[in-house]
Amino acid sequence: MGHAASATITRMAHGLNPPQQKAVDTLSGPLLVLAGAGTGKTRVVTYRIAKLIKSGIEADRILAVTFTNKAATEMQERIRSLLGKKTDKQPVACTFHSHCVRVLRRQIQHLGYPAKFSIYDRGDQESLARSVLREIRVPNETLRPGDLLYFIGGWKTKCIRPADAAAVASTDKEHLAAIAYRRYQNGLKQRGAVDFDDLLLLTEELFTNFEDVRRAEAALFDHLLVDEYQDTNGSQYRIVKALAKDHRNLCVVGDDDQSIYGWRGAEVEHILRFASDWPDSTVVWLENNYRSTAEILTLANRLIAFNKKRHPKELKAARSGGQQPRIEQYPNETKEAEGVVADIARLLRHPEWEPNDFAILFRTNEQPRAFETELRRTGLPYVLVGGMSFFDRKEVRDVLAYLKLIDSPNDEVSLLRIINTPPRGLGGKSVETLTKTAVQQGKSLWTIMQQPDIVASLPDAGQRACEELRALVEMFQQRFENESMVDAMRAMLQRVDYESEIKRLYDKPEDQQARMAALEELANALGAYEAKAKKPTLGGFLDDVSLGGPDFKDEKDKQLKRNAIVLMTLHSAKGLEFPHVYMVGMEEGLLPHHRSIAVEGEAIDEERRLCYVGVTRAQDYLTLSMALTRRKWGKPRDTIPSRFLFELIGQAENPHAGNPATRQRPRGAVRKQKSESPPAQPATKSPSTTGKPSTRPKS
Repeated sequence: MGHAASATITRMAHGLNPPQQKAVDTLSGPLLVLAGAGTGKTRVVTYRIAKLIKSGIEADRILAVTFTNKAATEMQERIRSLLGKKTDKQPVACTFHSHCVRVLRRQIQHLGYPAKFSIYDRGDQESLARSVLREIRVPNETLRPGDLLYFIGGWKTKCIRPADAAAVASTDKEHLAAIAYRRYQNGLKQRGAVDFDDLLLLTEELFTNFEDVRRAEAALFDHLLVDEYQDTNGSQYRIVKALAKDHRNLCVVGDDDQSIYGWRGAEVEHILRFASDWPDSTVVWLENNYRSTAEILTLANRLIAFNKKRHPKELKAARSGGQQPRIEQYPNETKEAEGVVADIARLLRHPEWEPNDFAILFRTNEQPRAFETELRRTGLPYVLVGGMSFFDRKEVRDVLAYLKLIDSPNDEVSLLRIINTPPRGLGGKSVETLTKTAVQQGKSLWTIMQQPDIVASLPDAGQRACEELRALVEMFQQRFENESMVDAMRAMLQRVDYESEIKRLYDKPEDQQARMAALEELANALGAYEAKAKKPTLGGFLDDVSLGGPDFKDEKDKQLKRNAIVLMTLHSAKGLEFPHVYMVGMEEGLLPHHRSIAVEGEAIDEERRLCYVGVTRAQDYLTLSMALTRRKWGKPRDTIPSRFLFELIGQAENPHAGNPATRQRPRGAVRKQKSESPPAQPATKSPSTTGKPSTRPKS
């Protein structure tokens, strides 16, 4: 990486600054750490946990909850290196969803689910949604399975249960979805399954309705630490309160200015009202930024001050000076891509820069097309972060369905996926007969396949296939329990002859090799899990898979490790940093997005926070660009410069600057220091980095 990254490490190696030390030394009671971008948040969190352990708190009595497996793994590794010794007891660092799975494995029977519940992924959910819509005779053109899951996901994110969905539905489609939602949820329960959103909702339900369960789970820990608290949704917020309200040793870390997941249910209010939720709380501000130059932070501070609902704070640069960020205007989106790529190509002729020192950040998934085209034309290496997940591959989903069936034979979605994959003689009519009988008798498909009289009604090939599948499951249930799970998986793949399925579907040898390599990667992950877990089980491995566990190479991480120019959305860029950042498409309708413009208010504030996140990814150089025209349905249309460009460079009036009501710090602050308000200047048609009006060039 560039010089800035090494400078960051050097500056922080000398110890903690006073606010960081204050956060580390506050070992009891509610604590809010407001950690601005690039202020050494991870360092503070890990030092604080290490200090708790050194002060006599048992390591396994500390629970640290994060939003990503990567963050949890990094936290564990840093704590181990700080403590300098290996002990049997370690702090529990995991994601919200991982912790909820552990709670539910212990307690879900109270809600009428089996302890060996399955966790449905997107494909499983779509199968169930399709089945539900068929049952209520809703045609595909009226409501597709994907649309139903969109509505259900939205309701679950807002903690709206099936009984309440009809009351909030406004369109005909939503009313149909509300009817289907109840059946979908019943279908999950009948199949002994939950979806990803249920992990939070059911845990919250347990804590709300079973006080003894809440007390038992809360009593497992004496300290609770929550990272990225600004990203919590309603369920997560209530789960945190339920776990911490007895011991009150709650430390939350986050930055309201980086709350960008409102569409996922995150509520910035949670971090804003922490001091009133916990009146005896201590609040610590981390404002010394070790990432970006002073010039970049000047723009970032000026921009975010336009948001009314925020904790008043201002990033202070540990690195003085730097080059002033640039604003570039191009005639159209093609010229924008050409200009940005040409600039990167010019800089890459200098030996001090590598391709992965550069990031092109955009708001929508459609924007990178022009940049990809230009990068290919010039032959520069690039990676578009995102794309198909490892777990979306057909062969991986098929083999996971076999493993899920072996672990839990009543998992109907998994059974239907592989019932005739590879082909074993169970044709469509036989499967339909079995499924109809299961529905009529109100039993699981697997139970029906055990009934000799029903199986006898199938053709000979279908009968043999049922017997073969039953024998397979029984045999490998034993083998996964009694021998190496990797060996058992390899034997299972040979038994079903899955390689022949790959050869049947893919003609090219390189495609076949790539598919088999994906299965090898799955086996490697199983081996890594088996080596790490104290009591490895097939169910435990499948939980790790469902939660995107640390034994799986994160696709995004693998992409970022390549020495290539990074193209990614602003949302994906959170938590990362690059010496050179290009924020493209700085236009009304893109950033802020047109959906936010339609509703204004909090939606625009969130878009402004997203812009702020983009600006604060830059370590040394920041370029903001826009196209003066952009094609819509093939025709060039004039654009309007983003309001954020005017705000960034002081050409917009800030209604919130200097308002004492919005700038009061809550009690318990480490220090009180005023933030300067951005310059108030009249807005112009087109922003200029000099602060003077500029005219829009003709294209």
